[in-house]
Amino acid sequence: MFFVYLLECSDNSYYTGHTDNLEYRILQHKTGSDPNCYTFNRRPVTCVFSDAFPTRLEALKMELRIKGWSRKKKIALINGDWGLLKELAKSKQ
Repeated sequence: MFFVYLLECSDNSYYTGHTDNLEYRILQHKTGSDPNCYTFNRRPVTCVFSDAFPTRLEALKMELRIKGWSRKKKIALINGDWGLLKELAKSKQ
């Protein structure tokens, strides 16, 4: 099982990633185990969304899709507002 996740950082930005071990990866972000990571200087971080996928490729595709989204669209995803998410997707086209 693979996961896509969104972290909300202390500067109110969002970080999107994927992993095969969600709990461990979030712990790495929270403890700052990688000083080169985007989240290192933006701690504390909070996991605000995650979703599971059967393959790494599917999780990676979703990560890249979310990274291309606007802030409003990410917030709609976090809030589970599927109607707004759909509306925002239409308005981009």
